[in-house]
Amino acid sequence: IYERHSSVLVQMARGAFELRAGVQNGTINLDSYNDKHRHNHTGVLNRKKVHFDMMEETHAFLDRFYISRIGIRVLIGQYLSLRQKPVQNYIGLICLHSSPYEIVKRAIDDAAFMCTRKYGDSPEVIITGRLDLTFPYVPTHLHYIMLELLKNSMRATVDWHGIDADYPPIKVVIADGKDNEDVVIKVSDEGGGIPRSNMKRIWSYLFTTADPAIQEGMVAFNENVDHSVDSPLAGLGYGLPISRSYARYFGGDLSLMSMEGYGTDAFVYLTRLGNTKEPLPI
Repeated sequence: IYERHSSVLVQMARGAFELRAGVQNGTINLDSYNDKHRHNHTGVLNRKKVHFDMMEETHAFLDRFYISRIGIRVLIGQYLSLRQKPVQNYIGLICLHSSPYEIVKRAIDDAAFMCTRKYGDSPEVIITGRLDLTFPYVPTHLHYIMLELLKNSMRATVDWHGIDADYPPIKVVIADGKDNEDVVIKVSDEGGGIPRSNMKRIWSYLFTTADPAIQEGMVAFNENVDHSVDSPLAGLGYGLPISRSYARYFGGDLSLMSMEGYGTDAFVYLTRLGNTKEPLPI
């Protein structure tokens, strides 16, 4: 079951791409959705076209679907891992001494590889803060989150400054203290930022700023894993919302603050495992 459903993320992203293309070219009609949501709170007819990437009911369903999927895969993965030969410092999927520094370094290597493959170069990444920190967490979840954020930052930096430019470094700060509620990781770039009108859309499973040609090429990469360096640098449209779901599953969160014309700061909040409840979807 675990392996058979490993390609669901890619399949769902492909479905979202086909739906997005169908709505945009008119082959899929959203009139029924528009009719249902045509009146605003004052009862006045609202004929403004519904934005495809802002369909709230669809996103609510996808949030529940992905949170449920993460939970199921954690349970199955934990069971399978516990049946394997014990690994030092691990209890199933959970590493008792997860090092954000080491995980971020691996994510940097993977993101740099993908960025170099696309553009021929990649920005430098500087890590500061609590480099000696360890805490109980699922390393694969944190790696996925950091890889998505670093991919986005590298792509934005190269696109904003141009290929072969002298790129400003991307900065990663790992913050933690003895009395801190969360472990917090900040990723800062100077990639031009995000327009305020797009800030809500970036959490949409149906929104992407990448070239449609990249999305059409999704069939070319390895779909037998949830995430892979074989995937394109951008274009699937689910990186940020899925990353936020991974963070929220264990009681954390992911937020972005952007300064259009300059850059973006992403904040990953991670709770230490053992004192949070599973956010079961309703």
